[in-house]
Amino acid sequence: LKGNQGTLNEDVRLFLETEAAKTKNSAISSQYEHVDKGHGRIEIRKCYVSNQIDWLTQKSQWEGLKSIVMLEETQESKGIISVERRFFISSLDADAEKLANAIRCHWHVENSLHWVLDVVYNEDRSTVRKGNAAENMAIVRHMSLNMLNNAKGKFKNVGIKGLRKKAAWGNQTLSTILAQGF
Repeated sequence: LKGNQGTLNEDVRLFLETEAAKTKNSAISSQYEHVDKGHGRIEIRKCYVSNQIDWLTQKSQWEGLKSIVMLEETQESKGIISVERRFFISSLDADAEKLANAIRCHWHVENSLHWVLDVVYNEDRSTVRKGNAAENMAIVRHMSLNMLNNAKGKFKNVGIKGLRKKAAWGNQTLSTILAQGF
């Protein structure tokens, strides 16, 4: 959740923080904790989920809404502790372990895709900002990335960035990539 959905983010945040702090009679339906150690840091992820959402005034705006989630990540590195809380709504049942894993997988995919787009297309340096141009360019980049990924198997030992260059240098490579579709 972000601040662009009216009071939804704030409502969910207040509810889940209050309920997670309770020791008795909490509306938390499920919770899960996972600890990772590595790279000189300790990371603790706690997931709190509630299926008690009838009170949520915005519920009707989200078809299939079944649960609300708070993910609390605590990191300790070199004696410095940082805590971050993020909030989500979900159409999944209130299973904290399943939701925590789904959130982690989603961000892994998002971060990987962003890295590829930045390396291959220098997306972070794009100055396209007017109207719908930025969104349109993002769609074009994603489509071309999908075509490059689909064509990668036809070219041995060539990465996405190299395949893009190869397509610019020769019509045969370009035709092979375009024939892949997206």
